[in-house]
Amino acid sequence: MGSFKGSSSPEERKHSGNPVLRASVFDKAFASAGSGSHEVMTLDGAVNKIGMLLFIVVATSLYTYSTTIDGEGGLGLTIFGAIAAFILAIITAFAPQRAPITAPLYAAFEGLFLGGISAYFELRYPGIIFQSIGLTMGIFAAMLAIYKFRIINVTNNFRLGVFAATGGVAIFYLGTMLLQMFGIYLPALGGGMFGIIISLFVIGIASMNLVLDFDFIERGVEAEAPKFMEWYAAFGLMVTLVWLYVEVLRLFARSRD
Repeated sequence: MGSFKGSSSPEERKHSGNPVLRASVFDKAFASAGSGSHEVMTLDGAVNKIGMLLFIVVATSLYTYSTTIDGEGGLGLTIFGAIAAFILAIITAFAPQRAPITAPLYAAFEGLFLGGISAYFELRYPGIIFQSIGLTMGIFAAMLAIYKFRIINVTNNFRLGVFAATGGVAIFYLGTMLLQMFGIYLPALGGGMFGIIISLFVIGIASMNLVLDFDFIERGVEAEAPKFMEWYAAFGLMVTLVWLYVEVLRLFARSRD
């Protein structure tokens, strides 16, 4: 023990589409845990942590959703939640051993953000929330089945492809944000067929990230990673799920414009 084990090669283990769930994190985790005996990561433990984080996200999102829908003000909480969640995500990414504390906090603040934007979309496009939640859950279940039955083999080339595509999406979004800061808006990125195609592409990339997340968790269990990595792995999966849900929201919104 002391390094990330598994059937993949050292080069293969470097890559995961989700920047949070890079296999090199496990090497850092072993280093922080020390050479002595410690409790190890289990699949049941990781699943339980995922369930806990989902519960927290839903609970806090319901609060900002209801306050925004009722017109009692939720914009401040939504913005605060987004900023706090971003800061906690950065802290967790650089300090995985803090995940038992930072991951639940991240889920709580991320829920505030998701509840607010969900209410915004629901007010503008009635019924969109149930559609988005349903499709997100369906994609999650489908990708879990695809991974479980090895319909997609997680190879080094697959990891590299998803990693490159995810990086490309991040650069694309960053570029559009910078353009908007200077008052430059691209009409093609709004509604219409081109915008829908972009949304479908990004949803596909986010879905492939789920496969890598499942693979990362499974290999972490095989490697007997430190117990706190259950929280970190659950946090990483939540990052992907949040991204997927937001992209699904945008897809349905674009389809109605």
